[in-house]
Amino acid sequence: MASEDEYTAEPFLPGGEEKATLAALRRAAAGCQGCPLYRDATQTVFGAGKATAHVMLVGEQPGDQEDRQGKPFVGPAGKLLDRALAEAGIDPDDTYVTNAVKHFKFTQAEPKKRRIHKAPSLREMTACAPWLAAELALVEPELIVVLGATAGKALLGSSFKVTQVRGTVLEEEIHGRPERLVPTVHPSSVLRADDREAAFQGLVSDLKVAARVLA
Repeated sequence: MASEDEYTAEPFLPGGEEKATLAALRRAAAGCQGCPLYRDATQTVFGAGKATAHVMLVGEQPGDQEDRQGKPFVGPAGKLLDRALAEAGIDPDDTYVTNAVKHFKFTQAEPKKRRIHKAPSLREMTACAPWLAAELALVEPELIVVLGATAGKALLGSSFKVTQVRGTVLEEEIHGRPERLVPTVHPSSVLRADDREAAFQGLVSDLKVAARVLA
């Protein structure tokens, strides 16, 4: 394994014509060993959705259920996100969902105990960035919805603070492409909120900004 400064998924990306499809990227990502997270994760969890999707939703990393099933946003947070999208007027079938980091990072007190989510480091996000860049280049979304602080830092830099810019439309160059982005909270934070209904309506309100951009 390379030193921490050398972590990168770049060598694992497919080359030539193979690079031109999401299916090829997904197959290649299954063997990614660009940082140590692959060692403990069950599998790579790549993005899912249509290559023609108008909206790309970018979260932090897979959770426990995503790691087991190999698909993004299939746990409780994903179900809440689908409900929020529908309420905001965004068709979930017109979205491509992915994460800034493709392997589940967790802590576990004992082998059969519950696996507790652990935030990925900046180096791990940077190592995984080539996958996200490749997804963006293929999907070419009209809008990126940034779900939470970690996704925001992965796309917009370490100074990103979701509380300062949530529900606003940003225009930035991301991986060499001009992009429009609407940041909001990660749906898992809604599930942890003291007032879950208020937090949910806040998420919906942000997503309605995204829906107006797409209209």
